[in-house]
Amino acid sequence: MASMVHGLEVEYWGKVKFSYLDADDPRTEIFKSELGFYYQPEFYLLDANGNVLRKLIGYVSEDQFRELFNEYLQ
Repeated sequence: MASMVHGLEVEYWGKVKFSYLDADDPRTEIFKSELGFYYQPEFYLLDANGNVLRKLIGYVSEDQFRELFNEYLQ
């Protein structure tokens, strides 16, 4: 999935900011706790203020990401 997500990052450059959290890094425990993280992969769509708009758990297709991005970019 990583290559697909990185491709979307290039496609949506300047419109959607992608950030990555290393779930195995103990320094990310605070973020995982705040987001309610419990499974890999998990994806969070946040607004400009850091509020969670959508949480996606497990496999997400490229088309599903595009639909979601386009919905919130309108």
